[in-house]
Amino acid sequence: MGTETATSLRRGLAILLALGDSGELGVTRVAELVGREKSQVSRTLKVLADHGLVERDPETLAYRLGWRFVALAAVAGDRRLIAAAPPVLQKLVRTFGESAFLSVLHGADVLTVASESPPQAVQAVSWVARVVPAWCTSAGYALLVDRDRQALGAMLPDAAARRAHPRAPQTADELWARLGRVRLRGYALADEDFEPGLVSVAGSVRDFRGHVIAAVNVSAPKFRFAARLEEAGERVRAVADELSLELGWDPASASVVAP
Repeated sequence: MGTETATSLRRGLAILLALGDSGELGVTRVAELVGREKSQVSRTLKVLADHGLVERDPETLAYRLGWRFVALAAVAGDRRLIAAAPPVLQKLVRTFGESAFLSVLHGADVLTVASESPPQAVQAVSWVARVVPAWCTSAGYALLVDRDRQALGAMLPDAAARRAHPRAPQTADELWARLGRVRLRGYALADEDFEPGLVSVAGSVRDFRGHVIAAVNVSAPKFRFAARLEEAGERVRAVADELSLELGWDPASASVVAP
């Protein structure tokens, strides 16, 4: 690689990092942040825009990261998430002696994409690729925690299905209130919401943009796990944060969503 090519590459990377840290920026401000001449920065931004890595607001003329950059980051994040999950799930298994799961939202359901179980656990089938409802499970609460109130009605099933889970939220308002408690506590808790005798806790996993993309949860029979729910909730939250950091999430930039 020639010196000129390497210099151009470093300049392009510096610009992308500056936009990633600051959001939308004008050419002058980008040049100040990367310590380059405005004309050089302008030419580099044009090349990046031609490849979809940045885009320019037609009204403010400010630049931001483009659709292609975000798409590439999302793909890399998904793969990194799946690769990083097993060790942290195994930590939970060792700590609590119960199965741990990584799940994503699939429509109105929670889809398990990875799981770890204690060696002595007897499992007829794997939980991977199985789905459960989002509106009445701890993983679902963790995945829905940032949804606005208007979106929650679509997550609820018909009245008959709701009555089959009497301890779960029965209305969108109740689900909204439940999510408010999740935000305040920092982790989700389901106490027989989905199934009698079953309790679970879950934490939200965020990507580099701060968006919730997955949930880590531990579930177990209530008779042997009820006394450890608070401890498990705090530990699951820490593990979810650990995964989020792996994906580039910066907790210092996180904002609290009011319930």
